[in-house]
Amino acid sequence: MKILFLTLNTFSLTGGIEKVGRAICKVLSDLQQDKKITSFNVLSVYDNKPDINYVSNINFNGFKANKISFAISTLSKSRANNIVILSHINLLVFGWLIKNLTSKKRIILIAHGIEVWHQLKNWKINFLQKHCEIWAVSNFTANQLIRQGISKERIKVLNNGLDPFFSPPKNFEKPTHLLKKYHLNTDQNILFTLTRMSFFEQYKGYDQIIALIPQLLTKYPNLHYILAGKADEMELERIKKLIKKLRIEQQVTLTGFLQDEEVNDHYLLADVFVMPSKGEGFGISFIEAAACGCPSIAGNADGSLDALLNGELGTLIDPSSSTEIAKAINENLSEPKTKALQNKLQQLSVAHFGYDQYKTKVFNLLYS
Repeated sequence: MKILFLTLNTFSLTGGIEKVGRAICKVLSDLQQDKKITSFNVLSVYDNKPDINYVSNINFNGFKANKISFAISTLSKSRANNIVILSHINLLVFGWLIKNLTSKKRIILIAHGIEVWHQLKNWKINFLQKHCEIWAVSNFTANQLIRQGISKERIKVLNNGLDPFFSPPKNFEKPTHLLKKYHLNTDQNILFTLTRMSFFEQYKGYDQIIALIPQLLTKYPNLHYILAGKADEMELERIKKLIKKLRIEQQVTLTGFLQDEEVNDHYLLADVFVMPSKGEGFGISFIEAAACGCPSIAGNADGSLDALLNGELGTLIDPSSSTEIAKAINENLSEPKTKALQNKLQQLSVAHFGYDQYKTKVFNLLYS
């Protein structure tokens, strides 16, 4: 078995789709090392170089946005591989070209979220239906594709997993350096959201949390909300105006981008991870939070259902209902998390979404 894996960004960005790409790279590296596949190559449109923890330089080519060179290399290398995995629907045109050049190639598309939920062009639907296997990251994404006319038989659900190098914390104490950094104390109630913030999307639900802070402060006067993640300029301005309007500047911290090595400590700091999104393909942050012993509040109208194991890892609510969001926050804060709960969340998350399980699922799909 020889595999060509095509990606857009894998190591130059840090979103959920990129995390999936890194996991696939690591799986392919491990399968080759274990002699379960003969060879593989990773071609990335926008990356420069790989993280060698996931894939070696020998197996990786980054084209730094040189799309012509990427296309030429893709068509050339596809001849020596019998399976082509596409990390994103925007790469489907290369699957189409490869299939037309060599009809026996096996084409696999990884379908994430909103990029495939909206009505696809007819040629994409026809090609997916006739010539592709689809690995959907959640049942919700699978159902959105079925709604567009893709047969159920074409689709397999491959839930996202924890990073191959994720190390579950051995204790759940709130990190003292973060308490000091944010001027907090151990008995404060802390809400945490980690997400990309875009003015042109606005479906993650953090603005609803901000709007609820004044109400929540009447019951939890020491409440603090930490909102982390990179924001574009227009969205950052919008959020800051909302915070100022509500006069909660002292109760909300905007951290900006967090490095990977900082994230787990923020889950440990939080009492609840809350992201009532309406557009999660899956929601890797939810399983990371659970693996750090932190319960989540998530929307019940997208791929978050899979990430929360239908409610086992947290509370599912109608993301359009501020009343339900407030009720869920109250319920979580009124019953402080115990070590027993934290251990249970961690064990469930690692058991269902750990890297070894993910690798086995990918292997089984490749050989199905």
